[in-house]
Amino acid sequence: MGIRNHSTVTEFLILGLTEQPELRLPLFFLFLGIYTVTVVGNLGMILLIGLSPQLHIPMYYFLSSLSFLDFCYSSDITPIMLTGFLSREKAISYSGCMTQFFFICMCAVCECHLLAAMAYDHYVAICSPLLYNVIMSPRVCSLLVAAVFSVGFTLSIIYEVFLVRMEFCGSNILKHYCCDIIPLMKLSCSSTYIEELLIFVIGGFNAVTTIMTIIISYVFILSSILRIQSKEGRSKAFSTCGSHLTAVLIFYGSLMSMYLQPASRSSAVQEKVTSIFYTVVIPMLNPLVYSLRNKEVKNALMKLLKRKISSN
Repeated sequence: MGIRNHSTVTEFLILGLTEQPELRLPLFFLFLGIYTVTVVGNLGMILLIGLSPQLHIPMYYFLSSLSFLDFCYSSDITPIMLTGFLSREKAISYSGCMTQFFFICMCAVCECHLLAAMAYDHYVAICSPLLYNVIMSPRVCSLLVAAVFSVGFTLSIIYEVFLVRMEFCGSNILKHYCCDIIPLMKLSCSSTYIEELLIFVIGGFNAVTTIMTIIISYVFILSSILRIQSKEGRSKAFSTCGSHLTAVLIFYGSLMSMYLQPASRSSAVQEKVTSIFYTVVIPMLNPLVYSLRNKEVKNALMKLLKRKISSN
C-alpha cells in the first residue's frame, strides 16, 4: 500500500471489507452467493412481471422498477468488492471512483423516492379502490417513475459537483469497499464543511419528504383497513403492505444511520457494516420479500412454469 504526496491523487486504493487475510476467501464466496441471488432474483422478477399479464398493474410496474434499481445498485458495488477479496488491495482511478459514487448516490436517492411512490400506490389501492385504475393510469405511473429517476439524477449531479471540488493530496488509501462520500471526505485535505452541510440539508430534506409521504400514506391506509369488516380483507390488505413496510424499515434505517451524522463521528467499521445493508443485502432481500409474501407473484410464477413445461 502506498501513500501519494502529490498535489492530486490520480487513483485510490480500496482496502475492502476486511484486512484479515483468513476472512477474504470465506467472504468472497458469501458475497458471491449474495450477488448471484440478487441478480437472479431481481432479473427474474422483472422477467416474471413482463411475461405475466395478470401482473401488468401499477403495483408490479413499480416493483419491476425497484428490481431494476436493486440490480444496478448491487452491480455497481459488489463486483469491485469481490475483486478486492482476491487481492490485498484494489486500485481504482479517480474518475472511476467518482463515477461509482455517482451511481451509488443515484440508486439510493431513486430508491427512496420509489418506495414513497409505492406507498402512494398502496394508499390509492386501499383507500380509493373504485378509482384506482383512473388515478393510477399507465401514464401517471410512467410519469411517477420518470420523476423518481429525474430527482435521483439531479441530486446525484449536485453531490458529484461538490465531491469533485474536494482536494485529495495526502493518503490515497480508502478504508472502505466502495467510493462512498463519507470515506472520501475523510481522505480530503481540504475543508469538508460544505459537503457535510450538503449531506445534512439535501439528504435530510430528501429523507424527510419521502418518509413523510410514506407515513401519511400509511396513516390513511391503516384507517381504511380498520374499517374493513371482513377478516380476510384486512389480512389481504396487511399482507400487501407488509412487504413494502419491511423494505422501507430496513432501507431507511441503514441509510439514515450512515448519512445523518457527522463524518468525523463514524468509524470505518460502522460505515462498512451499515452500508453493507443498503448496498448489498437489501437488493438481495427485496425480490425475496416481495415474492415469498405475495400470492399473486407465486401464482404467476407457477402459471409461467406450467406454460413452459406444457410447451415442451
